[in-house]
Amino acid sequence: MLPDYLSAEGERRCRRLLAEVTARLRARPAAAAVLVPLCSVRGVPALLYTLRSSRLAGRHKGDVSFPGGKCDPTDRDVVHTALRETHEELGLVVPEEHVWGVLQPVYDQRKVTVVPVLAGVGPLDPQSLRPNPEEVDEVFALPLTHLLQAQNQGYTHFRQGGHFRYTLPVFLHGPHRIWGLTAIITEFTLQLLAPGTYQPRLAGFSLSRR
Repeated sequence: MLPDYLSAEGERRCRRLLAEVTARLRARPAAAAVLVPLCSVRGVPALLYTLRSSRLAGRHKGDVSFPGGKCDPTDRDVVHTALRETHEELGLVVPEEHVWGVLQPVYDQRKVTVVPVLAGVGPLDPQSLRPNPEEVDEVFALPLTHLLQAQNQGYTHFRQGGHFRYTLPVFLHGPHRIWGLTAIITEFTLQLLAPGTYQPRLAGFSLSRR
């Protein structure tokens, strides 16, 4: 029998583990935040992803991502940023009480802080969402069981000057390849939800700013 990753007991455990870092990061400004939506698709626990619009400017257009974006001066904190951006991108309203907590921040190549916010969004049909076409080309969900299967996990080794620098995870065999910061956040989420089941692929990569 498969474990129920979205059970009330699992939620309480995650909230407890995330409580300290959540309190600290909600009191601290950040450049951007994303929502990591835990959902149930036809009774199967899953993560919800978006495919960024190919019409967007910048190097990440057309990439898989979680809903989110830059913090606005009117946002109360990173949680409010993630919830606001999710509503703007997907038309999905997520009550603040559905937020489980804040995961470890990640930093892009420009050292911009991105804070992942984990939330349970309940039963969901991704096809019923009406994403903003200016920001999102597609919405899809991947079952946690898919993400936890070794055959769907990969990695990329990065070298510089002929020397190994770090390894980042990649998730394969879904509608789209998941890589970069989205894959790192996915890895953090799997480690939290399925301790002892998921084997981390992250190696030699510093998540702290230099």
